[in-house]
Amino acid sequence: MSESNIQEAVKQKYGEAAKRAASGATACCGGAAELTRCDPITKDLYTEAEKGALPEKAFAASLGCGNPTALAKLQPGEVVLDLGSGGGIDVILSAKRVGPTGKAYGLDMTDEMIALALENQKKAGVANVEFLKGAIENMPLPDNLVDVIISNCVINLSGDKDRVLAEAFRVLKPGGRFAVSDVVVRGEVPADIRKSIDLWFGCIAGALEETEYREKLARAGFESIEVEPTRVYKVEEARDFLAAAGLDPEIIGPQIDGRFISAFIRATKPASKSACCSPACCA
Repeated sequence: MSESNIQEAVKQKYGEAAKRAASGATACCGGAAELTRCDPITKDLYTEAEKGALPEKAFAASLGCGNPTALAKLQPGEVVLDLGSGGGIDVILSAKRVGPTGKAYGLDMTDEMIALALENQKKAGVANVEFLKGAIENMPLPDNLVDVIISNCVINLSGDKDRVLAEAFRVLKPGGRFAVSDVVVRGEVPADIRKSIDLWFGCIAGALEETEYREKLARAGFESIEVEPTRVYKVEEARDFLAAAGLDPEIIGPQIDGRFISAFIRATKPASKSACCSPACCA
């Protein structure tokens, strides 16, 4: 499937999720099959304190695989960019952490998610937030603006991850941090998984192999690259998920047991051009 087709399919799916959340339903409650498709990846990611500080609709639209705001160690006064900000959970939490002297941007390509995020921002009473419409492959921000880039299981949805990482490098300040949650693969993945567009929406089919992720980050110019596992998915958790996608759990399950992990991925843009030898940062 082409990059444009993947993007359009993802856009449609997440637009529908935003509409369901805005109506008071969960983002993945299109029936029992849809609900199980959201587990185990999206469950139990935020503390009760975090949930209590945000509107319920914000969490109803959550389709993430981690909690990057809790792991990124945001500091007061920093500028944060959330790639694929959805209903605005991580943007609003980031804005609270960086305080009034900082700012949090949210970037999303769906009108429905941006509308929901703006509603959640208003209810949360947070002013140092700005939501932007656009694709993560072409970020509508100037060079060297952002201290920290976060993302929650969205980069896997891109058909051009090299472009995403190059853009992330561009908008980060020298010394800026890349700190995202994503699903990562350890080892080979069955072709049926890679071909299933349904599983793109759970960040599975588009997941990069761990070594490949590291290589792409390095090629974009990043250094100090780390991949920290936060959750390992076992076959028992994936049976309903696979069946809902039309795959046989008995056949596919053993081939993916323990292969998919949620990970917190860290990297740093060099503090000066002299520290970087990549065309992406020396051009």
